Amino acid sequence: MPTEKFSETLQAINTIIKHEIIPLEPLLLTHQWDSLFPALDQIRATIKAQGLWAPNLPESVGGLSLTVTQLGEISEVTGQSPLGHYCFGCQAPDAGNAELLHLYANDFIKKNYLLPLAKGDFRSCFAMTEPHTAGSNPTLLDTTAKLVGDHWVINGRKWFTTAADGANFTIVMAVTEPDAPKHARASMIIVPLDTPGYKNLRNISVMGQEGSGYYSHSEVEFIDCKVPANHLIGDRGQGFKMAQQRLGPGRIQHCMRWIGIANRCFKLMCQHVNQRQITQHATLADQAIVQAKVAESYAAMNASRCLVMETAKIIDEQGFAAAKHHISMIKFECANMLQLLMDNTLQTMGALGMTDDTIVSFFYREERAARIYDGPDEVHKISLAKSLLKQYK
Repeated sequence: MPTEKFSETLQAINTIIKHEIIPLEPLLLTHQWDSLFPALDQIRATIKAQGLWAPNLPESVGGLSLTVTQLGEISEVTGQSPLGHYCFGCQAPDAGNAELLHLYANDFIKKNYLLPLAKGDFRSCFAMTEPHTAGSNPTLLDTTAKLVGDHWVINGRKWFTTAADGANFTIVMAVTEPDAPKHARASMIIVPLDTPGYKNLRNISVMGQEGSGYYSHSEVEFIDCKVPANHLIGDRGQGFKMAQQRLGPGRIQHCMRWIGIANRCFKLMCQHVNQRQITQHATLADQAIVQAKVAESYAAMNASRCLVMETAKIIDEQGFAAAKHHISMIKFECANMLQLLMDNTLQTMGALGMTDDTIVSFFYREERAARIYDGPDEVHKISLAKSLLKQYK
């Protein structure tokens, strides 16, 4: 998108976030789901009418065809609210699923699943992580899919299947080639969630909150769950390859979303300490220890942003392979930055920070997992270090 038009688009998105979406957050914090989701549907309709829908997708399926850098900047703005990405149709896991289907799906899947998903007619989820195997090593997955006649028969249990509650279909990662090399054993298969043998066992309580609909994480089960053979995405045994393709752009969006959250927390912290009286003549902002938290938070936030934007620039100019080290760095660097910002903000707010009277506690509860999902910090650090050390042998 040309620079001038993109600036106008970014400003339009920011205006909607500030004036229409953030005012709805109290409904989220007080779990008024019956009021929240209809209100979000109205905003989504307005966004579609303004031509701002699905910025992550190519124009051929209704998106905006942005560069990685531009998409990152939009993600930073929409990330200021936990409702932001959903309202603009670029929320995980739908965004990654749509990008995956656009790249690898057959014509049947594109017609029946990709196009309605891209339009926001229904939602999806991604069933990969299992409660009984280590998510840090996905080669241990033991959910199976066997081709029996012209149907896949799937058996296994998954959890932290985000947004399964109310979704239309899931993409399940299952072992289809048990005798192949470990990174060529798994495949991805679409399972409509009304298929017999599929069951949503529960919305998992995360730090005391089960959530609802899109704002939830489920434990799901497949017992002799049968879907037609044409529900396979891509080729057999290519699940890990496609998963990496799915995660590449997703990490830029995650990191910029985290920076948007960090910026929101930073503003709330500064506003609070400036108005919080601690004596007749002093506020929290007058305290040197609070000033230090403000300074370190600002530095960490801006350093992370520079690193992510550099990564996006490399991807746009040279491709994902050239940015391999940077993608590992931003994942753990930005996740730790976000934890620092959330913790500093909560700490300076005192008891208020622990309540749901502000958005801070929601961010703290939901985004502590940033250091775990899409690969824990430790895995990214080890991977980066091994790659760097090889250069000095």
